[in-house]
Amino acid sequence: MQKMVILGATGSIGTNTLDVIARNPQQFSTYALVANTNVDKMLTLCQTHQPIIAHMVDSDAAKELAAQLPKNSATLVTTGAEQLKQLVTHEDVDTVMAAIVGAAGLVPTFDAVKAGKRILLANKEALVMSGQLFMDTARQSGATILPVDSEHNAIFQSMPQSVQSNLGFCDLNAAGIKHILLTGSGGPFLTSDLNALATMTPAQACNHPNWSMGPKISVDSATMMNKGLEYIEAKWLFNTNVDQLKVVIHPQSVIHSMVQYNDGSVIAELGNPDMRTPIAHCMSYPQRISSGVEPLDFFKLGQLNFCEPDFTRFPCLKLAIDACAQGQEATTVLNAANEVAVAAFLANEIAFTDIAVVNQQCLTQVSASALTSIEAILELDSRTRVAARQSIQSMINT
Repeated sequence: MQKMVILGATGSIGTNTLDVIARNPQQFSTYALVANTNVDKMLTLCQTHQPIIAHMVDSDAAKELAAQLPKNSATLVTTGAEQLKQLVTHEDVDTVMAAIVGAAGLVPTFDAVKAGKRILLANKEALVMSGQLFMDTARQSGATILPVDSEHNAIFQSMPQSVQSNLGFCDLNAAGIKHILLTGSGGPFLTSDLNALATMTPAQACNHPNWSMGPKISVDSATMMNKGLEYIEAKWLFNTNVDQLKVVIHPQSVIHSMVQYNDGSVIAELGNPDMRTPIAHCMSYPQRISSGVEPLDFFKLGQLNFCEPDFTRFPCLKLAIDACAQGQEATTVLNAANEVAVAAFLANEIAFTDIAVVNQQCLTQVSASALTSIEAILELDSRTRVAARQSIQSMINT
């Protein structure tokens, strides 16, 4: 019986994780659920799944949740950074689902890594911001890292065991691997008129053709920044160099990613676009459990298409690839700038195409020295957010 903590319980990954747990009650139990401010959703989850602890990052939300839970509820409501650290490092906890979106998920995920937990990594920003430090710490503590993102999970499944058991420090050349092919749908604007992109609304950007995701990730998919962040994450997970990692547009989202070997073979993981598949795989690895996802019907599948990414259409993807080559400082700046820019777009403060402009300006303007601690990473993240807001304010005033 694995006792699980779900960071980001009220989001789509958290909801899907709880669905898989409910389908496999003999193997998994919910020790704690963690969310930020969504009291209504957390209340429902507590009543349905009865975790031992419900942690709300926002203290006011914690008070409201505690007041709304029945007086005979067995769930304890907590809040505060130290309480969250104690939760993810508790000796009773086996597995932590890291699904808090953005930089906010870095600290609790890193705390769980230091404690040597089994980490189901859905928070790509943790590696985007702290890649080498994150993987070094996991190796030192004995933590197990399993990738939940559908693309990285597909790559993981397509790798030999020698790579799977040595994430972050594997030798792709020794494993006979030539390329990792990271697939992406291209989002809702793949075929839109380039001249129309500046007028696209948040609702249009969030209308992903295949996946059901939160607003931030949906916008990142529309700009393909999401693929850029995944590119950076793949670099750290699979210890790749620039020549070994490629992005391929695949609109149907059926092939979740591929691995190309030196002998000409290409091994791919296919499935319906449902996050319960990679979640269930990580939860049960190296075994297999029921996820609730129907297998592909190849007779109804139709065509599978592929093309190269157009950096004119997707400048954020190019920024991410270039930042990955520059190093950890650049990827940390890019992630922070993008979070602020996407929030501004969702608030109708800037145009869709301005997201890339803000990201570019921050990469140019924000300087940093080597990042050797979480504190240094968070300081750079904070400075970048200030710079991004200044860039946005300048656009608003123009």
